[in-house]
Amino acid sequence: MSYIKARRDELKNVTWPTWKQATHQMAVVLVFMLLTGIVLGVVDYALKLGVLELFDVLNAG
Repeated sequence: MSYIKARRDELKNVTWPTWKQATHQMAVVLVFMLLTGIVLGVVDYALKLGVLELFDVLNAG
């Protein structure tokens, strides 16, 4: 039972973000995820083109 009391006391010490802070942080995370997805998509597409070009060169020779 002391474990639950200790956790409850610990939660009272937590500084929770305001609604505005939480939504701002969520927006930052979503933008970062979107940009990361775009970058990874471009890299994936470029690597795909490179591999296909390599196979074309190997098949021609």
